[in-house]
Amino acid sequence: MFKLEMAVRDYECDLQGVVNNAVYQNYLEHARHEFLLANQVDFAALAAQGIDLMVIRAEVDYKASLRPHDRFYVTVEMVPQGRVKVVFVQNVYKEDGTLMVAAKTYGATVQNGRPVRMAPELLALASQATEAG
Repeated sequence: MFKLEMAVRDYECDLQGVVNNAVYQNYLEHARHEFLLANQVDFAALAAQGIDLMVIRAEVDYKASLRPHDRFYVTVEMVPQGRVKVVFVQNVYKEDGTLMVAAKTYGATVQNGRPVRMAPELLALASQATEAG
């Protein structure tokens, strides 16, 4: 399972002194991009070819709040859903292992606004995920 370590920055917190709920989407997105890069899938290169991996649905369950300077990590697991869709199962944990957020981000590959079969790099990564799971 892929794991990306991060730290909360002061400006990510709201008036209550906790990470704003919208910021978690940024954490999840950054972890997905790093996961893809770590697996030799260049998200920007795919976009340059006109192939976009678009978020089509996001489920986020907030369990507890991160605070300024907290260190945490995001895990990413890719679960294929056919040849067009994929689910990224992601969790945010405080460095002590406390679950802070549980999320599922659903994506689909799109070209010119229409669903298309995943690029070969994504298909290869999806098949690795299937074999590992």
